[in-house]
Amino acid sequence: MKNKITKQSLTSPTLSSSSDDPISLSIDAPSYGSMADNKIELSPTRSPPETVSSDCRSTILEPSLAATAVHVSPSASPGKRSSAIDSSRHKIGCYDLPNEGGNSMFQLLDDRMQICGPNIEDPVVSSPTSFKFSKEVEIMDSIPSYVYVLTACAALNSCNLGYDIGVNTDVAVLLQRSMELSDLQIELFMGSVNLYAMIGALVSIYVSDKYGRRNTFRAAAIGFIVGVLIMSGAPNYTVLMIGRFFVGIGIGVGLAIDPIYISEIAPASHRGSLVTWSEISINIGILLGFISGFVFYSIPEHIAWRVMFATGGVLPIVMLFLATYIMPESPRWLVSKGYEEQASVVLEKLNVKGFDVSEAIEDIKASILEEERSSNMLGWGIFLRPTPAIRRMLMVGVGTGICQQIVGIDAIQYYLVYILENAGIVSRSTQTAYLVLLGIFKLFWIVVAGKLFDRKGRRPLMFVSLGGMIMSLLLLAIADFSQLAGVWSVAGLGMYLSAFSMGMGPGAWLIPSEVFSTKIRAKGMGLTTFANRLTGTIMSSTLLSLADLMSFGGVFVFFGLICTSVLIFLYIYLPETKGKKLEDMVRYFSEITNDKTLVELESCPDGEQLSSAGVSNGKVV
Repeated sequence: MKNKITKQSLTSPTLSSSSDDPISLSIDAPSYGSMADNKIELSPTRSPPETVSSDCRSTILEPSLAATAVHVSPSASPGKRSSAIDSSRHKIGCYDLPNEGGNSMFQLLDDRMQICGPNIEDPVVSSPTSFKFSKEVEIMDSIPSYVYVLTACAALNSCNLGYDIGVNTDVAVLLQRSMELSDLQIELFMGSVNLYAMIGALVSIYVSDKYGRRNTFRAAAIGFIVGVLIMSGAPNYTVLMIGRFFVGIGIGVGLAIDPIYISEIAPASHRGSLVTWSEISINIGILLGFISGFVFYSIPEHIAWRVMFATGGVLPIVMLFLATYIMPESPRWLVSKGYEEQASVVLEKLNVKGFDVSEAIEDIKASILEEERSSNMLGWGIFLRPTPAIRRMLMVGVGTGICQQIVGIDAIQYYLVYILENAGIVSRSTQTAYLVLLGIFKLFWIVVAGKLFDRKGRRPLMFVSLGGMIMSLLLLAIADFSQLAGVWSVAGLGMYLSAFSMGMGPGAWLIPSEVFSTKIRAKGMGLTTFANRLTGTIMSSTLLSLADLMSFGGVFVFFGLICTSVLIFLYIYLPETKGKKLEDMVRYFSEITNDKTLVELESCPDGEQLSSAGVSNGKVV
């Protein structure tokens, strides 16, 4: 039977030591199955060194332990449930406790603990500065169902972007015929939403910080509702583009607030997997947009596109209801505004019974203070004149974000119906049926990718993804040049969308979040998002013009060459980030460029020490 000791289920540790006795860290745990009450003792197995490494500044184990043995023994009395170890005072996650064999293991990592099996081996602790763990550590924190409910509510907001992509894939042709629009007008209509979304994302930063996360969700929903209503009733192209502006603003605001809210209500150990719900939600929205075309295919074209646009108002109306009556305000925002009592109520609902709310609030305060200090210390100057290590980090992070769009995903996705028509598939019912099939393929592989990334690593999946996209684009080009049956083009599109979802889709957001150091992470992710959306705007605004210039087959060859270039770029510059801590990535970029600025920057406890790291007032000196 697996027995768990989590952060929420341990009492505060007591430390005892003497010159002759072993150093011991005793923690009383509540009953878990057959292991009633346990005491965990850490004692040296050989002579300890005299000093503690500065890389483990917050440890309380003194003198430091070069090696420890871990023993489990019955406790004298049961312990009560409370927070385990204060991350600022009792950090023992610096120590590596690998399993040296046998069928059981005790692991410590980042203030979380796990006991597996009835017997505990005596692992050897490596140097705290190594940051190398011989085994991957499974975080065992439980997640209350309330967290899942709120995550699903927030992720639903991302369906709006997906629905816009899906519905416009089918609507574009109908719209062009109904309003007699040129290819350029359709390209501007399609591509402009990414431009407007960038503006919405910038607006979201101000709105969410000043008025709260719930009001930001409401603002996003209202913007989308206003936009789809204007577009559904648009008498001409000008009014249509006004509606497109509101839709784009709503999408941008929503995309920015979704991951923020989820990350602030989710347990730290599960934050990454829950944030990916937004990406899955986008693909669900795409499928729903495709389905709407299938449902309304028999309606006259000049009416069908209006009904399909209006149907897009259903999701934001649901989102408006959820943000008003179901979703609480983020505890982090409440604490930042001084509403600690309200934050305590929310935190109690978000965590297991017995969770130490007061300690969590203090942690949030410390985190907010650290972010404000880092923001004040580092401006945008460090991005304009980066050191070699920061330049390499930006090349990987921002470059991956650009690569996601430059391979042509938005361009191909928005113009799927045009590609099908070019392949000889002209029946609306057949087109919509194929779109739904393609949407199912894409959704399936995006879900699979979430698990494969953690099992197989980032680099292998990115390379397999790009390889699959290259092969599919080659098939699409051959099908166009050789005038093959339309089913070959459908097969090529299915391969392309599936391959993209397997790696380049989620990987382009996962990798930047793992390579940017703490001090520049917020600005780095903002820059990545801006570059990604700008590239998407350019790609989706030029496809029809490129097809007129070189045919669709030529466009597929062109995209295939881009994918090949991206594959070479990532093979050379992309490090494997699976299982790596932020400290690992900082050291990697510092060592590969022989530039210690990042290491010194991360270790600076205050603004005065920035000058020693080669940075002054956000500028490289």
